[in-house]
Amino acid sequence: ANHKSALKRAKQNEIQRIQNKGYKTRVKKAVKEVRIAITENAPTQARETLGKAVSIIQKSVSKGVIHKIKLQEKSPD
Repeated sequence: ANHKSALKRAKQNEIQRIQNKGYKTRVKKAVKEVRIAITENAPTQARETLGKAVSIIQKSVSKGVIHKIKLQEKSPD
């Protein structure tokens, strides 16, 4: 990055990369919690975690971290 604008863009990209990483981690953890609740045959816990997971996934889609089409893949079973 040689120009002032390129330096600024590189800095912004790094900040955004760290934020996106946090959102992706939250999504993975939420989906994992739902899958664990399903395998343990805990329907009430599964419903609660599913609601939270859907909320986290939709928020990450609205922020542009995950593409809309990936939403179906990321949604827990």
